[in-house]
Amino acid sequence: MVITAAVTDSKEQLYYTFASRYVRAPLPRFKMPENSMPKEAAYQIVNDELMLDGNPRLNLASFVTTWMEPECDKLMMDSINKNYVDMDEYPVTTELQNRCVNMIAHLFNAPVGDDETAIGVGTVGSSEAIMLAGLAFKRKWQAKRKAEGKPYDKPNIVTGANVQVCWEKFARYFEVELKEVKLKEGYYVMDPKEAVEMVDENTICVAAILGSTLTGEFENVKLLNELLTEKNKETGWNTPIHVDAASGGFIAPFLFPDLEWDFRLPLVKSINVSGHKYGLVYAGVGWVVWRSKEDLPEELVFHINYLGSDQPTFTLNFSKGSSQIIAQYYQFIRLGYEGYRNIMVNCMENAKVLKEGLEKTGRFDIVSKDVGVPLVAFSLKDSSRYTVFQVAECLRRFGWIVPAYTMPANAERIAVLRVVIREDFNFSLAERLVSDIEKVLKELDALPPRVSTKIDHKELEALPPRVSTKIDHVTAVANETEGIKPDNHHLREIASYWRRISNKKASGVC
Repeated sequence: MVITAAVTDSKEQLYYTFASRYVRAPLPRFKMPENSMPKEAAYQIVNDELMLDGNPRLNLASFVTTWMEPECDKLMMDSINKNYVDMDEYPVTTELQNRCVNMIAHLFNAPVGDDETAIGVGTVGSSEAIMLAGLAFKRKWQAKRKAEGKPYDKPNIVTGANVQVCWEKFARYFEVELKEVKLKEGYYVMDPKEAVEMVDENTICVAAILGSTLTGEFENVKLLNELLTEKNKETGWNTPIHVDAASGGFIAPFLFPDLEWDFRLPLVKSINVSGHKYGLVYAGVGWVVWRSKEDLPEELVFHINYLGSDQPTFTLNFSKGSSQIIAQYYQFIRLGYEGYRNIMVNCMENAKVLKEGLEKTGRFDIVSKDVGVPLVAFSLKDSSRYTVFQVAECLRRFGWIVPAYTMPANAERIAVLRVVIREDFNFSLAERLVSDIEKVLKELDALPPRVSTKIDHKELEALPPRVSTKIDHVTAVANETEGIKPDNHHLREIASYWRRISNKKASGVC
């Protein structure tokens, strides 16, 4: 949900060119129109507005699937009117979800026998999955503390500072302290040793990430399990591990099958994964799987007598569509292990093409790792003339949506661009992107060098007070990694500029 902050002027109108052959009167922008209109006009109006959205295939910021086969598209459209929670009315859809849960549990090496049913649930994404897993950990910890006659009002979770924002949401919404292991330059994932040192008797779990959104890197879950096992023996706390495999859960089993990160490690009690990322389904499906029934407190499962049957449910939502669940099952049986592996290998090969192309320019440092999610994160070797943010902005002219961002606390000096390689990003697109990046760099090289915001205080004091104040303000908010030391000519240019504008009346709009 996005909380709107738009100015809702009731007098503001919408005017449309093509729709005017059907509707001549303008539409109110923020109020429902008084009258109906032809369906052709409504379609044209909405379609015209959506033309200004970015192209999903060129959105290299997102991990979310942007292409599926036409047969799967048809299955989704055929089931778009099915409400997933009506399990008695749509029992086959429920059965398909249960099959998906079991397939994922086996993929993650859960200790489930051939005649046993895995414990898990489909969600609207990994955010909800993490909320549910976090609640299970909190309730189990509280029950244990109550039984021991100890306080249970200050639970905490230990994570790295590279966690996705949904972990912060969980902590705030469900009153759990989030203890973050800070990152450091050159090491952009959680340090298992530091994480275990932060664990105390109030820690409900340690959350490890299989595929950091910053660099795609896998955290060392095996080492975390070993260190935490030793600490649990010393303290008797029995602190468990949750693995946030939103991005890497459908990568590691196919590309790095010998990597131990899942239920093969005894302390891993639950895992979430996003079906709408490398599970290859359109946005709106995630999964959370528990090691065993004992790891999901029964008190969190609701049994609802609704529309004719007992429905056990553990979810933060109620009504939701069935399409994504059905699409996930289609992908599992359509591709199988072989198909998923082929796609992930292809993604990695395309990431390698992009990485090598960027390295050949001699202008970038590659920050991402070879073992992880297929993405390429890279920073400018020289940011004195322009920044990665300017590169990202210029790439928009070619249609590419490439995010630029700074790393979290203790590593915020590093600013990077990141390209996520999905199934629909092919070899040709990788070559084209490198070519367009080279064009952008050439254009930026031709521009005058940026005036530094890093100004020596002695030089600043020599300027007129009003100019000094303005420059000091700019300096305070500047990114310190991006400046070059100015010479006196640059300072005179800045001073001259501020003198020209300081005597003019401000409009009141900044």
